Amino acid sequence: MTENAALNTGSHDLPVSDALAAFMAEEWDATAMAPAAPSAAPAAAWTAKRRTALAERFPGERLVIPSGNLKTRSNDCDYRFRPHSAFTYLTGDQEPDDVLVIDRDGASTLFLRPRSPRSAPGAAGQEFYRDRRYGEFWVGRRPDLAEAEARFQVECAPLAELPRALAGDGVPYRVLRGVDTSVDAATWARDEADAEFATHLAEMRLVKDDWEIAELQFAVDATSRGFEDVVRALPAALRHARGERYVEGVFGLRARLEGNATGYETIAASGAHACVLHWIRNDGRMSPDDLLLLDAGVETDRLYTADITRTLPLSGRFSPIQRQVYELVYEAQNTAIETLRPGARFRDFHQAAMRVIAEGLREWGVLRIGADEAMDPESGVYRRYTLCSSGHMLGLDVHDCAKARANTYLDGVLAEGNVLTVEPGLYLQPDDLTLPPEFRGIGVRIEDDLVITASGARLMSAALPRHPDELEGWMSTLLHS
Repeated sequence: MTENAALNTGSHDLPVSDALAAFMAEEWDATAMAPAAPSAAPAAAWTAKRRTALAERFPGERLVIPSGNLKTRSNDCDYRFRPHSAFTYLTGDQEPDDVLVIDRDGASTLFLRPRSPRSAPGAAGQEFYRDRRYGEFWVGRRPDLAEAEARFQVECAPLAELPRALAGDGVPYRVLRGVDTSVDAATWARDEADAEFATHLAEMRLVKDDWEIAELQFAVDATSRGFEDVVRALPAALRHARGERYVEGVFGLRARLEGNATGYETIAASGAHACVLHWIRNDGRMSPDDLLLLDAGVETDRLYTADITRTLPLSGRFSPIQRQVYELVYEAQNTAIETLRPGARFRDFHQAAMRVIAEGLREWGVLRIGADEAMDPESGVYRRYTLCSSGHMLGLDVHDCAKARANTYLDGVLAEGNVLTVEPGLYLQPDDLTLPPEFRGIGVRIEDDLVITASGARLMSAALPRHPDELEGWMSTLLHS
């Protein structure tokens, strides 16, 4: 052994003696999962329909959809696992390394790592207490095969049998690639076919079923309660040196209590930080003279996320300039929402919002050309003050269905069952010399979640006020309750 190897610490646990290994294999009660798993996962009936639809789209082919692998955060510590959205959409399963295979006849098998037997010979029987990554004593109980089949309502098989199921037998594959390196290595790549498969897996989630809409509504309602928590906590946050982080923590508590976590990193941006579109450092002190742009969403236990933004006056009341900026964004959002209906082009609501913004900037004297000229794609100079798009699809991913083709999503038309955000904003940079000094450093975004209905759109986040007068009254009630 070299000197360097001798100094390599590796595991900081003590070695396992033969006596301890023998003792650990004895006298364990046969137990079910605690708490006992229900007979079927809440989405099981819906995931079965989704698998059937997928098999019908690619008849005679073997379809392989992995959940993904654990990712190292630091040394021997992993990030909390989150499965690929397509995998959990089709199974309801959330465990790492699992793989769904839909065979050419449409039969589905979920390959998973079942609970390890405690009396098995060799390493298999020691996993439960020796394996830091998968062992039951380290990360908790996994279902056995019978429990998994009852929960997910699909045939289950040990993950160890997956290589045989993927063995080349002449059946053409389509594989969701880039998710599990071992699956990629075990199957022949068909670049065009696999790309088409990934695209379809995104596009089949564009229209949400009733179960998904209910799940998203729960996420939205929990997020609304999180925003209420934040307002009640503002006096304490204003006293703290890292008030933005205080806000992040308060919302995060609600997300963990009612759901899985936040659906994305919370943006708690006060003052000029609100002009940074994805400000997630959240390390600033907050001032009563400033606005707080809070962009946050609760992710449910089934991994559907809300995505809501409110811009709050930290004093409880908008200053005249703050109100002027806020009211323009509010008018833009209202105009955008009015365009939403089945058959409307997806980009229509953004264009409607941007015209309001451009006309307002012209009225303020900020834009030096007319709104029509500024809105011309060959110009677009209004975007200096509102750079990003005004919304996106929402679901299992905060920016859902991102691999869908442009002609079915961005350049497509809205359909009943689409769930999307509408979120125009103005971001008036603190160092922008084209702006009057009183405007500089103000950032405002108003974001709501909506579902397209047969006749228009339903505002899922209506519980949170948007109008500036209503917002001030809501804040006053919470701060004095």
